[in-house]
Amino acid sequence: MTSALASVRFSILDRSRVRRGQPHPAALRETVEFARLAEEWGYHRFWVSEHHSVPGVAGSAPTVLAAAAAAATSHIRIGTGGVMLPNHQPLVVAEQFGVLESLYPGRIDMGLGRSVGFTDGVRRALGHDKKDADDFDERLGELLDYFGNGRQGVHAWPADGLRVPAFLLATGSGAERAARFGLPLVIASIAGQDRMVEAIEGYRNAFQPTAWGTHPYVMVSGAVVIADSAEQAHRLLLPEAWSNAYSRTRGEFPVLWPPEEIEALSMTERERRIFDESLRDHIHGTEDEVAEALERLVIRTGADEILVHTSTYDRTARLESHRRLALLAGLGAAGRGSATAARVSVSA
Repeated sequence: MTSALASVRFSILDRSRVRRGQPHPAALRETVEFARLAEEWGYHRFWVSEHHSVPGVAGSAPTVLAAAAAAATSHIRIGTGGVMLPNHQPLVVAEQFGVLESLYPGRIDMGLGRSVGFTDGVRRALGHDKKDADDFDERLGELLDYFGNGRQGVHAWPADGLRVPAFLLATGSGAERAARFGLPLVIASIAGQDRMVEAIEGYRNAFQPTAWGTHPYVMVSGAVVIADSAEQAHRLLLPEAWSNAYSRTRGEFPVLWPPEEIEALSMTERERRIFDESLRDHIHGTEDEVAEALERLVIRTGADEILVHTSTYDRTARLESHRRLALLAGLGAAGRGSATAARVSVSA
């Protein structure tokens, strides 16, 4: 393990991806089991996501799923990556996280995002539209107030007075918002990385200490796959890359397809471009190749934490990849030592 990797935490975001022929409940049960394994392997956090009316994603109720993951584990931090605040009333979100923190004290993270429903029909079903994201700052401020003294005489019991770490999922101008609210920033690793690095630098320069954070904290999110060869690792990434291309050309995020079917496809020019762009975002290869790529990412971004969100059609290969990454990163009590002692304030 390199010195650069020894200084960062490693965590997991699982989106409860559905494979062809798999029922949605099975994908949810896999997420809960994955949380147990992530704890066993020494990962710092395990987060779940929010998607609505998406055939390829079973995770539609992140706080409910987080409760199941917390019940199946004993010490790993459990959270959301994230609850999409435009879809919910801040009072309800505060109450849900208050309940989680009350049941699993000191283990809950509140990851928050600004996205709205994937299609107009989903947004209508949620009772919202794209304009609801415009008042995000007001919603976020209201939500955070409920963990203090409430808002205009309204209290979100049992959240009132509890400390649930909040994280903001953001890109571009969202990084400035995280800085203004004094929140840790969760940002996706993107092809080329220039825009990501620029957003991170802007976040650090503009950061304003608040009761929610005394210093900048950057979590870089990306796909990481380890296999016996670079070719094998690349092949494992094909189903997710095709899902991205499919969703952006057809308006529906599909279940994961077997890689051999994707290799046999005749893609349109647009599909191929999106497909190739999706693959460029990922870190993959053997242990040595992944270690080198991760080290470059950490050095360039100054990341405090890497949030891995890998999806594959082959469930066994995905779990093995995460296990090998944990070994590579030296996770667990013996591997971590005191490397993260300085960051206790973020997760306490």
